[in-house]
Amino acid sequence: MGAHCCNDVKFDGLDPAYKRVLFIVIAINAFMFFVEMPMGFVGQSQALKADALDFLGDTLTYTISLIVIGKSVATRARVALLKGLSLGGMGLWVLGSTIYSVFYTQQPAALIMGSIGAAALIANVASVLLLLRFKDGDANVRSVWLCSRNDAIGNVMVMVAASGVWFSGTGWPDLIVAGLMASLFLSGAIAIIRQARHELSHQHAPAE
Repeated sequence: MGAHCCNDVKFDGLDPAYKRVLFIVIAINAFMFFVEMPMGFVGQSQALKADALDFLGDTLTYTISLIVIGKSVATRARVALLKGLSLGGMGLWVLGSTIYSVFYTQQPAALIMGSIGAAALIANVASVLLLLRFKDGDANVRSVWLCSRNDAIGNVMVMVAASGVWFSGTGWPDLIVAGLMASLFLSGAIAIIRQARHELSHQHAPAE
């Protein structure tokens, strides 16, 4: 099940089709950040803010991924390691802001959460479908797939949170989902860091 993470790296992103797909996915993520972050503040939703921050992080890291395609394995692995660390930092920020919000609760607007969450879900599912055939590869390529997959899962969670806010009349479902999204960021960061470190260790291993 996890063989592609450790052995037989088959794809390094050099396919022109992959680069075109990455351009499209970068544009989708940038657009959704500028839509979702303001609405996160308007709707007072931690889950929407967390998801918007994820769109921004993905825009930046996917751009870096595109730039380093064709570079050495060590360079791509180091960049993937940096992306893993930044994703982990994002997860910690979301977790911290969610804990803060527990003591400063505001009921988010369920309608805004639901409608923006639905738009974000469509955007991320489109990205996942575009990247699906490129999901296996080196740490750089793999990190793009993991981030996009996690985004789609996160958007489903935002929709669940919106329903929970609507039915419960409280902001707790929003906070719970934001916390779960933070854990998703952290688990994705760990997976990316592990593969990047594995590739770096093989680069430094003496040739037989």
